[in-house]
Amino acid sequence: MNRTLYSGLWWLAMPAVLGRLWWRGRKEPGYRQHWGERLALNGPAAGSRPTIMVHAVSVGETRACEPLVDALLLANPGSRILLTHMTPTGRATGRDLFAHYGERVVQAYLPYDTGTMTARFLRRYRPRACILMETEVWPNLIRACTLQGVPTVLANARLSERSLKRGRKAGAVMLDAARAFTLVAAQTDADAARIASLGAPNVIVTGSVKFDIVPPQAALDKGA
Repeated sequence: MNRTLYSGLWWLAMPAVLGRLWWRGRKEPGYRQHWGERLALNGPAAGSRPTIMVHAVSVGETRACEPLVDALLLANPGSRILLTHMTPTGRATGRDLFAHYGERVVQAYLPYDTGTMTARFLRRYRPRACILMETEVWPNLIRACTLQGVPTVLANARLSERSLKRGRKAGAVMLDAARAFTLVAAQTDADAARIASLGAPNVIVTGSVKFDIVPPQAALDKGA
């Protein structure tokens, strides 16, 4: 699959994608909110602070990125985090975890990976870096980052044998995305080897960031 076909399939699927959002909104009203963000038509203000983008698709990735966000804000006191999601539950989790940072953490939905939308999204926020959590490889987003000079990182990265086979079947569009990463921080040696086999040029093993999370004392007491 090449990029033109990949983008075309996204546009063809868009009515069904939006229809599914509306349908899921029957039980989860959050799916019927912020549609403009999903289409890169609006979102939180661009702001004047340097921005680091962290994409955590849903609840698990959002919880996993907590120590990373803490470390980034500590190391970059003049910056803010743009935390993006794909699900309302992920967004709600991020709001609960990072509310104490105030305006230093803003949230939005990541636009669909059509190319046009992702490029418009990046022009709006001009992030200094784009960090994707675990398995979130979006070819057009990564391509837009490359064209706009934004370093891209796949953090806490993992890739199963099954996903590796699917990535190879996807062809050029996925291989190009893997080769465009500035850095991949993999969870295990096996994950690193599989990701490197797709052509990622700079893969290191850092372990899982989930082990850096410090549970609050109230949670420890409840568990005991």
